[in-house]
Amino acid sequence: MFGRFCGRLTRVTATSPSGRSKSTVFEASEATTTGSFGSLDWLLFLSVSAIWGSSFLLIAEGLEALTPGLVTLARVGLGALALGVLRLVRPGDVTAIAPEDRSKVLLLSVLWVAVPFTLFPLSQQWITSALAGLLNGATPIFAAVVSAVLVKTKPNGNQIVGIVVGFVGVILISLPSLGEGGSEARGVLMVVAATLCYGFAINIASPLQARYGATSLMSSVLGLATVWTIPFGLWNFGDNEWQVGPLVAVTFLGAVGTGGAYWIMATLVGRIGPIRGSFITYLIPVVALVLGVTFRSDEVALLAVIGAAVTIGGALMASRR
Repeated sequence: MFGRFCGRLTRVTATSPSGRSKSTVFEASEATTTGSFGSLDWLLFLSVSAIWGSSFLLIAEGLEALTPGLVTLARVGLGALALGVLRLVRPGDVTAIAPEDRSKVLLLSVLWVAVPFTLFPLSQQWITSALAGLLNGATPIFAAVVSAVLVKTKPNGNQIVGIVVGFVGVILISLPSLGEGGSEARGVLMVVAATLCYGFAINIASPLQARYGATSLMSSVLGLATVWTIPFGLWNFGDNEWQVGPLVAVTFLGAVGTGGAYWIMATLVGRIGPIRGSFITYLIPVVALVLGVTFRSDEVALLAVIGAAVTIGGALMASRR
């Protein structure tokens, strides 16, 4: 029954009033770059990896004085504001979302932003940022599985090798911190749920980005997600402490780490496809490792350094034709 349902999702189309076939929730999309990454692909890839790699550190800093709900609301709201400004500055980049695609944009606002951005601050009350980064590294696996089952697009040999090698690297990076404890089951389950949402969302986003561009798509997605996260942001509002450091961290997390990063990510996914675009999660633990050493004087185990090298190797394999 599930297989027949998935088939209907991916294959059934109808004609819209505009004459264009209505797109289904999960549909195949053509990547601009199907061979090895070009210089622009690498620039986008490394930029979003660096920005999102710092997100766990920024969330931890924000939680020093702010509630998880306010961290989520500020992150999403400031991201929406940043892309709203971009829409005003570059009106030529804005394309109206067609009626037949608005339900998918709404679904993206839930799966790609509202739910995972709510779960990550909650989870980091019980697990370390290193473990959260490890679990987030499962995104390419979920993206590949969703793509294979619902979109009927299977990863090729190099991508499969990249998945395996990269995930092994992520595990090696995180093994030393796992031995320190603090990874309670509820926090782990929250991050796994958030990562599963990413796997679905990135497959939905790819064809939409190709049709509307990153600015139109992500400003709409973040604007809707802001509305969904308002109740959580106002929950226990009186418990917040207005300290400069956490406020600056959350401001950067929202404007750059969300608005800017999602614009870059949507552009990247449109160029290289959802499966290869999801490989940015393999570099996130590497960035987190460097930031921990630089800003928190963390001790780094040799195994973690080896894992960083393995992770980069997996990303290189995944970027090939």
